[in-house]
Amino acid sequence: MKALADLIFTTDFFYSIFRVTTPLLFAAMGAVISDVAGVPNIALEGMMLIAAFAGMFFSYLFESALMGLVFALFFAVLAASVLAFFTLYYKTNIILGGIAINSLASGGTIFFLYLAAHDKGTSVSLASKVLPNINIPLIQDIPVIGPAISGHNVLTYVAVAAVIFTFFLLNRTSLGWHIRAVGEKREAADSVGISVEKTQAIALILSGVMCGFGGAFMSMGYVSWFSRDMVSGRGWIALAAEAMGQQHPLGTAATSLLFGVADALSNAVATLGWPSDLVRTIPYCATLAGLAIFSIRTYRRLKNS
Repeated sequence: MKALADLIFTTDFFYSIFRVTTPLLFAAMGAVISDVAGVPNIALEGMMLIAAFAGMFFSYLFESALMGLVFALFFAVLAASVLAFFTLYYKTNIILGGIAINSLASGGTIFFLYLAAHDKGTSVSLASKVLPNINIPLIQDIPVIGPAISGHNVLTYVAVAAVIFTFFLLNRTSLGWHIRAVGEKREAADSVGISVEKTQAIALILSGVMCGFGGAFMSMGYVSWFSRDMVSGRGWIALAAEAMGQQHPLGTAATSLLFGVADALSNAVATLGWPSDLVRTIPYCATLAGLAIFSIRTYRRLKNS
């Protein structure tokens, strides 16, 4: 236990918390926006995976991390647009649509990875680019705090901005009020002239943008390559964080941070020689425990109301 404590109470551990929480924050904010609009997006996993592959491949193709990010966003938005088109205008069940996107992403990225790198596992043979880390002036010189907060990948700070953006979008803008109105009572929103389908489509596209950032971070920030199914359930964990945060951006961000702590803990204990199969279950066990607590509290509240 002393060895574990020595690992946890270090600046490196707190640095890793922010690092592993970054993709969860993006996906969770995407889940908030779409769910508030009444169109739960369970394709977060697939959209992030598509963006991760696109970021890696196009950064290699153009020899530019910025172009990789642009194409990661483009393909994530394209996937979100396809989901919106079939579910909103052709009335496909959105859950089935999300499953289709996830399945397409899992198989499709492997197919294109093989075409690009002649490998079905990783893209290490492709010299893809990474987005830069940023040192924050003044803060980087603060003992203990500085090394934990400064020096992260640029998308980590964009993730924090995404939380602020989502909060102000939903609570301070006319588009956000339309999104909330459509999600709460679509008939009432339609009666006052709000286009329900258009608003929900915008919400899904914004959700895709968030997934694009999260996927780009996975292959151009978290690591510098793409690997098979590298999102590893983060989209599903983000959905759990959104449910526990009760559709509130700040509450969802806090829950994502808790899951990030569990993920960072699993990485830390892996260095102590614990069984790898046991270590890999820590984030998912934390997700199940969190959902169980959330469900019990919701049941009790409904029972007492």
